Amino acid sequence: MSVINTPPPVANPTDIYGQPVSNEKLDNYLTHGKGFLSWALTLDHKRIGIMYMVGVLATFLLGGIFAVLLRTELIWAGQTLPHLIADTWTSQYNQMFTLHGAVMTFLFIIPAIPAILGNFVLPIMLGAKDVAFPKLNLASFHIYVLGSLFFVWILVGGLVNAAMASYMNAAELAIWMDNWGWLFPYGLDTGWVFYTPYSTSKTTAAVVPATIGVFILGFSSILTGLNFIASIHMLRPKGMTWFRLPLFAWALYATALIQILATPVLAITLLLLAAERLLQIGIFDPALGGDPVLYQHFFWFYSHPAVYIMVLPALGVISETIGVMCRKHIFGYNFIALSSVAIALFGFLVWGHHMFTSGQSALANALFSLITFSVSIPSAVKVFNWLSTMYGGSIRLNTVMYWVLGSILVFTIGGLTGLHLGTLSTDIHLHDTYFVVAHFHYVMMGTVLFSLVAGMYYWWPKIFGVMFHEGFGKLAAIVTIVGFNLAFFIQFILGAQGMPRRYASYEPQYEIYHQISTWGAFLMGLGLFLVLGNWLHSIWYGKKAPANPWGANTLEWQTTSPPPHDNFKQAPTAGDPYDLKRWRWEESTEEWVLKDDAVRSELQAVKPNH
Repeated sequence: MSVINTPPPVANPTDIYGQPVSNEKLDNYLTHGKGFLSWALTLDHKRIGIMYMVGVLATFLLGGIFAVLLRTELIWAGQTLPHLIADTWTSQYNQMFTLHGAVMTFLFIIPAIPAILGNFVLPIMLGAKDVAFPKLNLASFHIYVLGSLFFVWILVGGLVNAAMASYMNAAELAIWMDNWGWLFPYGLDTGWVFYTPYSTSKTTAAVVPATIGVFILGFSSILTGLNFIASIHMLRPKGMTWFRLPLFAWALYATALIQILATPVLAITLLLLAAERLLQIGIFDPALGGDPVLYQHFFWFYSHPAVYIMVLPALGVISETIGVMCRKHIFGYNFIALSSVAIALFGFLVWGHHMFTSGQSALANALFSLITFSVSIPSAVKVFNWLSTMYGGSIRLNTVMYWVLGSILVFTIGGLTGLHLGTLSTDIHLHDTYFVVAHFHYVMMGTVLFSLVAGMYYWWPKIFGVMFHEGFGKLAAIVTIVGFNLAFFIQFILGAQGMPRRYASYEPQYEIYHQISTWGAFLMGLGLFLVLGNWLHSIWYGKKAPANPWGANTLEWQTTSPPPHDNFKQAPTAGDPYDLKRWRWEESTEEWVLKDDAVRSELQAVKPNH
């Protein structure tokens, strides 16, 4: 195994033959049409991906601000932050962690990789001009924006109520709330799970707009999944058989299956919850003759597969990039591809492990525990194949690889600690403690976030046609990965010692753990701002990117950077997506170009674009 440095970028944009791109060919999807409407009403999958990027990263910033506020509140036992937006400071804490969880889960983690990278990359990977249903794709984005506005509504409602409370006495505030409370809902404090009967009988009216928002967001997820499945079935070029499909596309396909089959269950469940709250129909509330455990069954039947909606695309990014960065054909292609489908299928069978303490039967607990362990098999297959790909490869320790290694690290830690939560005896002790918080942040947050950043860096030259700064990229990766592990690894110890989750304060013996975790969160925030700064700097000051800066062999690297409006001037030919031997490093221009025999093969296969 050897390590080589990342090659410097070229000064001018070039095509896959190493030829400078002429000015008449420089028209690309970014310059194809100007003005707000050319973006808001575009059917171009690449522009829709960019709009998702702005929206999803904005919600990540909002959820991240709530995370920093939560960790700041917890740096000392007792009240730390000023009391502004709720009846008590503990209620304010509950509202902050609810919005943090809901925004991060429904607005950031679930759509992040499929919506941003999937939309931009998948059609080009398939050698297609767009997704199968471009108008449906645009509708998915508009639905995402509409669903997001419900959470913005709740946030604005909280700020308005805080402003009113600052200069009204209690009597005036009560009158104002009676008249205008419906317009400015606030006080969502149920946690992102909206557990009944609390969400139907005890908490504020903000539950209804929040559940409607999630209901709408579900449609965006379903329509995106439908589009991806149809695109993969209908638009693959000649020669791209199922087992020549890029592994990122396999991951998106498996994810889309879950989106289509599981999301309607959540949508119906939240609709029932809203109906119970508004119409007093007894479904989940025992006071009305309902069953709160039924809600948990419905919710987790969706939400556990939803973990794989979040994670599978992230694992797809790792599988897609690690072979390129090791200059080696991906090890065990078939096993990685089929393990994505296996994880998607097993994910539907394990929801009961979230309910070991809910009173379900001992037999059900034992069966769900047993099935839960089955998920670890395809997950371990992926990790084994990634490590085998690295073994004997020429590893390029560049920014992309830093984030890929960070993602493998946190996914492995998250997966191994999940075994303790799937085991009945240890889960009873660890249930609802910080051990669970640490576990799902490693799996859902760390794995997805690090893979998203890895994918963004990997495809950044293709998306914007510019190269980023390698030094800052590596520095940001180190700071963020260290900060993340500082913030969350200590929480495994905290949870094992009995610190419950969702508490605004704690006993003095837990203070040192919370302080370490908080400083880790601050460090992680600093690292992520370095990432953002590097991306923004590259847009204005980055060097022009060649068509294929990594020497990769999937089809998106066979068009110019950034791609033209219709992706390819000529239909590309598909072969083994990980045959890296077709490319050679050209010293004179310092870029990857097709080898002569590959060029001859390309020219023989050239035909008019479809």
